[in-house]
Amino acid sequence: MISPKAVLFALSLGLLAATAPAPSTDEFTSIPLRRRTTLTRSDNTFDHDEAIRQNVKTANKIRGNIINGQRNTGQLPSGVIKIPAIATLPSRLLVKRQKVPLTDLEDDSEWAGNITVGTPPRTFFIDFDTGSSDLWILSSSCNTCQGTGKALYDASKSSTSALKDGTFEIEYGDGSSTSGPIYTDTVTVGGVKATQQYFSAVTSESPEFVGDPADGILGLAFPAISNLGQDPFFVTAFKQKHAAQNEFAFKLNTTGSELHIGGTNRALYKGSLEYHNLSSNIGYWQIGDAKALVNGKSAASGFQTIIDSGTTIMYGPPDAVKKVYAAVKGSQVYDADNGFYSFPCATPPTLAFAWGGKSWDISFANLNLGETEPNSGQCVGALAGQDLGLGSDVWLLGDSFMKNVYTVFSFARNAVGFAALK
Repeated sequence: MISPKAVLFALSLGLLAATAPAPSTDEFTSIPLRRRTTLTRSDNTFDHDEAIRQNVKTANKIRGNIINGQRNTGQLPSGVIKIPAIATLPSRLLVKRQKVPLTDLEDDSEWAGNITVGTPPRTFFIDFDTGSSDLWILSSSCNTCQGTGKALYDASKSSTSALKDGTFEIEYGDGSSTSGPIYTDTVTVGGVKATQQYFSAVTSESPEFVGDPADGILGLAFPAISNLGQDPFFVTAFKQKHAAQNEFAFKLNTTGSELHIGGTNRALYKGSLEYHNLSSNIGYWQIGDAKALVNGKSAASGFQTIIDSGTTIMYGPPDAVKKVYAAVKGSQVYDADNGFYSFPCATPPTLAFAWGGKSWDISFANLNLGETEPNSGQCVGALAGQDLGLGSDVWLLGDSFMKNVYTVFSFARNAVGFAALK
């Protein structure tokens, strides 16, 4: 039986509120939530270098998930015949990356909020990622993390900390890695608590992560793709009866952004929720039978989609994305190697996705990553053609899609749901 005491929380941009340990279902806790690194410069042009970095980071996250899934389940995802090679940054960006200063937290550069770890609790600013399954934070033993202003985890100062066997490691496109020992401790997110939660406190921070304002990542996908081989935070919290319902929901927007754990926030969406059953058991929030529409007409259909809050833009197989842009009048190839296209800023297409029900439009603001150069009149699209190693028919829909809808991730229904934002 699920405890009648509900613990719901919201991560809200610019709003901070306190809560009792076990609020009623009418209440929720809100903490600041910030936007992911923007790919649009202050002059409204496309930040090409940052986009390439994010492409590489996303490809290597997927690669790590495939490796984890094979280790945990003994199989590769359908359509994947081998582990993809690690994606690497161009040499010119390796030099530039070393010069990037720490991003100030006031720049709204992450969809992230505060969690606490340990007893007494220590606060960490964390990126919430439905495309991965592990929690990792920075350790006080991390030499490269000292003096950065980031929160550091000191196991000796937590009475509930326990060191476990094994090592956690993530590889990056610059040839470096983030790694560290594995612990269990009490983790609390907006009043939702998980005791003896597995995580890593990393002792080495890759240059790929140095410019990121977050102190770590909290994965919200399934145990199958866990590097740690353990239950992710929300799975643990629900098993321990600390969440009212076995689902969580996101609103990502320029204002009022929110992560709601233990149910949905009816005040943030209108109409009914349209649920789509998961089409895979490999560990992702993946739904199938998708269709991409350009100005109301189908440009691609019958494909799989992973809904991923930890990815900034949208990706599809190169050949499929090429067909989408072929249906856009005035579109041009901007960067063939990295799969970016542009379209006329003055006459943008209406790009939408559907899964057999309503068509969910991508607004111009969320489709446009910025002009190719000042006053060019050509805007770079937030849909890129990339082979991420997921198979020939799997697309990855990140924040550029999620900012247009209210999105529910339901373990209870084994489904993803969408509704129109209020």
